[in-house]
Amino acid sequence: MEKTNANAKSNELISVLSSHFREKINLARIKLISHFIIALCKVQTVTFEKLANAFETSANPKSSLRRIQRFMAHYTFDSDLIAQLIFSLLPQQSALILSIDRTNWKFGQTDINIFMLGVVYKGVAFPLLFTMLDKRGNSNSQERIDLVSRFIKLFGKDCIKSIVADREFIGDRWLGFLNRNKIKYYIRIRNNFKVVLPHKNKTIKAWLLFNGYKTNEFVHYPKIVRVNGRLCYLSGCKLRSKNAKPDFLIIVSFNAPEKASIQYKQRWQIEMCFKAMKSSGFDIENTHLKDIKRIQKLVLLVMVAFVWCYKVGIYLNQIIPIKIKKHGRRAKSIFKYGLDYIAATLLNPVNQNNIDLMRFLSCT
Repeated sequence: MEKTNANAKSNELISVLSSHFREKINLARIKLISHFIIALCKVQTVTFEKLANAFETSANPKSSLRRIQRFMAHYTFDSDLIAQLIFSLLPQQSALILSIDRTNWKFGQTDINIFMLGVVYKGVAFPLLFTMLDKRGNSNSQERIDLVSRFIKLFGKDCIKSIVADREFIGDRWLGFLNRNKIKYYIRIRNNFKVVLPHKNKTIKAWLLFNGYKTNEFVHYPKIVRVNGRLCYLSGCKLRSKNAKPDFLIIVSFNAPEKASIQYKQRWQIEMCFKAMKSSGFDIENTHLKDIKRIQKLVLLVMVAFVWCYKVGIYLNQIIPIKIKKHGRRAKSIFKYGLDYIAATLLNPVNQNNIDLMRFLSCT
């Protein structure tokens, strides 16, 4: 049995993060980040008072609370550094499926709207880059272009296998950007979306191309069409519906439409990431922060904690697989498996499986 304690873990985490950031963040800030992440995994809430009480330092909780508040209020946190840290920890760094989506909630009169890009892997997405939208509703084409361009600037285009997204992520300039850069994409469109059939010189609603097929029969329209003025392919199927009006799954793609069904199914994994950061993990919706820049710093810290838990969960699931229930789903998510184990180790000085938790945040 390996005797550990949270203070020792904080010191180990400080060492690991220092090796990642290589003097780009000063030691005092790295110490604060380390204490914050350790405390977050212990108390599983972003409430500052509870986090401060969980700091393993000689300082009293009021002092720790002031440190957190000063960090959120005044420190300029480079989000690219966190993205590079997370990218270095990915189980694979090529042939990546990128999922983009939004998550939002409301605190008082403040709308908190986060547009995020994640790397899908084994049931969840590693959160990598995001933009705080200073508005309600969907992102626009330029915001999508900027987020993907940022990914390409940091990590290159060649590592992208495809981008997957839901119905709200459509638009002329956005699809044009993806087409010009020859980035494969699989994006769902609305049933009544109007598409142009160049070979017939006519415009029809997308669902009509798939209405004649059997329910759940996934097919690829054989001809190139225009969506938002951009040449592309369509794939889709008629879905079972609880009411008389049929529903459809219709996916637009740059090429390789035969892969549309398999690729698009990966999209939901970013929703599992949001769930983990919110209700089933760190309760990020419970923050009382209203300032967008402060919320952004909080999300960056939560992302690091999430990746740590996720990687530990992947490892644990290989040793003792999570029980599969009768309905075919896991009894708990891989993320929650990792979070529960990390929390138990930090709260209990006996690490029963003798696992070096810090190696999951190390590139060596």
